[in-house]
Order: sequence, then C-alpha cells, then structure tokens
Amino acid sequence: MKKITPKAILVPAAALLVICLVATALLALTNSVTKQKTADNAVQKENLSRSLVLPEAKEFSESEALEGGITYCTGKDGADNVGYVFTSGAKGYGGTVSVMVGVDNEGVITGIEILSHDETPGLGANSTKPDFKNRFIGKSGTLTVSKTSNDGQNIQAITAATITSKAVVSAVNAALAAFETVKGGAGNG
Repeated sequence: MKKITPKAILVPAAALLVICLVATALLALTNSVTKQKTADNAVQKENLSRSLVLPEAKEFSESEALEGGITYCTGKDGADNVGYVFTSGAKGYGGTVSVMVGVDNEGVITGIEILSHDETPGLGANSTKPDFKNRFIGKSGTLTVSKTSNDGQNIQAITAATITSKAVVSAVNAALAAFETVKGGAGNG
C-alpha cells in the first residue's frame, strides 16, 4: 500500500483554493460591472408594464407598499391623476402568480399584466396571453371565476387551468380592494 504524504494532499488542495479564489473574484467583478445595468433594466421593464396596464398615464409616482404585500403607484397625465397601478399576487398551481393591475379613478380595470408565474406551460402559462388578460378590461367590483361565462363580474377560466385562473382573479380582486383603500384615503381625487 502506497503511503500518502502531506505534500500529496496540500498541493492539490492549494491549487483548488487558488482556483476558487480566482473564480470568486471574477464573479464579484462581473456582478459589480452588471449590477447597475440589471437594476436599470428592471426599472425599465416595470415602467413598460405600468404603461401597458394604465395607458392613459404618461408618468408614475414612486411605489408605495400596502398591507398584504401589495404595492401601488399613481399614474398621471401631466398634473391630472388618471388612475393607479397595483402589484399583487396569489397562490397558483405552481407557485405565486404576480399580477400588475391598472385601475382608473372610477375603479374600472384598464389592463393587467402577469409579471411572474411558475404555472404549467401550455395550460396555466396561457394566463400571459392577451386573450385571457383582455377578459379583465372594463370590469370592476369583486370578480369571480366562471367555466363558461365572461360577462358581468365573471371571468371565464382558462380551459384546464382553473387554479391559475382563480389565482389571477384573486390577485386582481386584492388590487381592486386596495384601490378602495387608496381611493378612500386619497379624498376621492
């Protein structure tokens, strides 16, 4: 049997340590170089989503937090408040479905965007398609999921993705409830 010397252990361990230190330094450098660009891209994506759900607004206030993990900002067209944008989430089939909802000053939905989800491709992931998102436009009050109807307070569920549909409706209802809180606190203006 061959005897293992301390040198046979220390040399590969030292080489591995040097490789790890160099890799760590390179990752830290890459992070520092790309950190601001990543943050700028996130802000740009958020502003684009805000513009999609509340198209009448030309600018948006800073986000404010509400209870339950909901955030909102005010959309303005010059000096006039044209509505609000809320971000909320609810548990779907594969995890949390994060939804951005535009609401005009009368409490009517102007648009929704699915910001993130872990839903099943080809089923729950269909919640990101315009066909489903457009079902919410023009609705107000408390919405419900229906398997057959998209009239009144009903939102027709995505076929074979009722859990995802319920999650989106729940997140939108949370945003509409938050609107009532914000609008009540804003003196109706």
